[in-house]
Amino acid sequence: MARVMPSRRAVLPAHAAGLRIGLFGGSFNPPHEAHRAVSLFALKRLQLDRVWWLVTPGNQLKDPSLLPPLQQRVAAAQAVAKHPRIDVTGLEAVIGTQFSYDTIAYLVKECPGVHFVWIMGADNLKDFHRWKNWREIAALVPIAVIDRGGVGFAAMAGPAGQALARVRLPESQAASLATRPAPAFVFLHGLKMPLSSTALREGTRNA
Repeated sequence: MARVMPSRRAVLPAHAAGLRIGLFGGSFNPPHEAHRAVSLFALKRLQLDRVWWLVTPGNQLKDPSLLPPLQQRVAAAQAVAKHPRIDVTGLEAVIGTQFSYDTIAYLVKECPGVHFVWIMGADNLKDFHRWKNWREIAALVPIAVIDRGGVGFAAMAGPAGQALARVRLPESQAASLATRPAPAFVFLHGLKMPLSSTALREGTRNA
């Protein structure tokens, strides 16, 4: 029997106009407690209603052959998330997007009235200028960067950090980020968890 794929609309987590939703994308290879900590930190500091973990089929900046199957990573992420306001989804595989910009553009179009915020760690901000259409991402949704492991200075000194500095909000206004028109940006301090998927993979291989 042929496998029936879910519809593009059906794969979206529950949402409604007026909700403030953080988008946290990545390969989640593997998911870990720092992903959860970042999400809970963002829920509180940005006054979000929900956070969606967008588990990507692949990462254009990494070797796809090193990734476990998508459904395996989604299941592992669900086991780590364990929170009623965190939704784990592999929606990109269903809607057919390869790049974060295309995914965000799709969500903005399909979810009118939802206030999306793109969430990333400071380690990702360092390479953000290498992402496809990164400036267009900043023009679509507000961006929140969470400092982890003390890489904030290097991240802000990079091309993307310098470009976003002109629309940076003080941390005291972080709770208003979701409802501000893009481009808007906030850099949040206070979460000190250096754990990373890369470190966990290296530890597994060296065990």
